[in-house]
Amino acid sequence: MARPTSATIHIDALRHNLGEVRRRAPHSRVMAVVKADGYGHGLERVARALSGADAFGVAALSDAERLRAAGLSQPIVLLSGFNEADDLAQLRRLNVETVVHHPVQLEMLAQAPMGEPIRCWLKVDSGMHRLGFPAEDVREAHARLAALPAVATDIVLMNHFASSDEFAESPSQGRQTHAQLEAFAQATAGLPGARSLANSAAVLGWPQAHADWVRPGGALYGISVVDGKDGADFGLRPAMTLATRLIAVNRIRKGERIGYSATWECPEDMPVGVAAIGYGDGYPRHAPAGTPVLVNGRRADIIGRVSMDLMTVDLRGQPDAKPGDPVVLWGNGLPVERIAQAAGTIGYEPVCSITRRVRFVED
Repeated sequence: MARPTSATIHIDALRHNLGEVRRRAPHSRVMAVVKADGYGHGLERVARALSGADAFGVAALSDAERLRAAGLSQPIVLLSGFNEADDLAQLRRLNVETVVHHPVQLEMLAQAPMGEPIRCWLKVDSGMHRLGFPAEDVREAHARLAALPAVATDIVLMNHFASSDEFAESPSQGRQTHAQLEAFAQATAGLPGARSLANSAAVLGWPQAHADWVRPGGALYGISVVDGKDGADFGLRPAMTLATRLIAVNRIRKGERIGYSATWECPEDMPVGVAAIGYGDGYPRHAPAGTPVLVNGRRADIIGRVSMDLMTVDLRGQPDAKPGDPVVLWGNGLPVERIAQAAGTIGYEPVCSITRRVRFVED
């Protein structure tokens, strides 16, 4: 018998979410970020569903290779940039654009053999301090890049926000994003080229950052990173439903303890369900007792520790539950953000963590 654990990918939800991004940023082109295997949803599957996007963003050249092999012809941008001189031939072969964020890359481009010019996205470090040229070096970097024969003339200027999930709903909020907007504007004033600033959170909450290109990632999959809000609060739909079934229902006596390290004690005689899901499938091991699941469409809570293959569930609210009944871990009816919050992370991590033994289906 096959393991009953599956991840259903909702194609219509992906398309709906792209439409919602376009509605919110009607004057911007949309780069659909499909890195990390389409945020765990399947790279080729997601890209085909989002074929209406103006470009795709990836983190690895291998992802670009897969997209081209799947027949997708949209522009592809290598968001982390190239690492070695040999990568330049791959960029040209696959017709991939690249982010340039460090002087070492300028040197490699300067020594590149003649060939088709490569379109570059010049990254400005406006305050996140991860990748990008410091604001005071941007003009020099732009001039050097524009002078290189290996580089196409239409250089795009971009940055990345550190705290755009904090919306400016009061004067005390959104200070870092305001500062980054100002730093970027000053560093790039007068320079030619399109601008790209907004990630998912900025698409949702910072319309002044939409510019020429927006780069949504999590929003396309229906996920919010805004504290206390689910994707549905922004009109987004979950693109993945992770589900399994009960494989046992046991009657456990009051005072007995459940699972590894005996961390949860039954407060009364009670039914306990065993669901075929665990951290071996990608469910967060650190999800504590009280984390919700849906059994037969109604809430029940995890009890005890999540193990590799199984979890135990409090069925006192569903005394008629039986083996074979459906269990939803997140998705339609249960936002992944709630599971992520219980586990001390964000919704992006659980969906990116689904393992190969989970069966993927499309809906």
